[in-house]
Amino acid sequence: MKINYKSVFFDLDGTLIDTLEDIAASMNKALKLRGFPELPTGDYRDKVGWGINRLAYLCIPEGERKPETVDLVASCAAEFYAETPLLYSRPYPGILELLSVLKHRKIRMSVITNKPDPVAQKVLASLFPADTFECVRGEIMGSPRKPDPACVWEVLVDLDLMPSSIIIMGDSEIDMEMATASGCYALGVSWGYRSRDTIEKAGARKIIDHPDELLEFF
Repeated sequence: MKINYKSVFFDLDGTLIDTLEDIAASMNKALKLRGFPELPTGDYRDKVGWGINRLAYLCIPEGERKPETVDLVASCAAEFYAETPLLYSRPYPGILELLSVLKHRKIRMSVITNKPDPVAQKVLASLFPADTFECVRGEIMGSPRKPDPACVWEVLVDLDLMPSSIIIMGDSEIDMEMATASGCYALGVSWGYRSRDTIEKAGARKIIDHPDELLEFF
């Protein structure tokens, strides 16, 4: 039986937009400022996704990961990133076309990300038409963040939608775990920052290799 999906909740980094270079540049600037070694951009692929504090923790040398040090590096990196989040970041090939088709078909679209909410709003407003997403939910201090399913449930209540009618599309284990826990369809993408094996093990029900494969669900 074909399910009548009504909406897609997208992850942002590694799913809609390739932001790795900008994230790496900001964190490396913060690390260097505090006397820690910078990391190659590729090393960030398996570290992003949990939010800025977790990223700082993973990037700081193990013996230096004191809470106050992590907070300081995270704060610096967040400030640098907020200033210049779009030097290198661009939508992945096929994403703009996909969103245009979905909008034409009246499929409701939202974004749930662990990127700080003001920066997420700024990035999406700069790279996509203003009326593309019905809801954009970034990380807000004191509120649940991915993979906590409460992130999804809050948006579902706001938009009057049921979990069974939602596809959550993302590139990481964080997205797949959140989708499964919230009762939504877990759709992985292969073009992001995590390996196919990682997102399969995290519960992806299907993995697509090109954005237009999402259209098969509608």
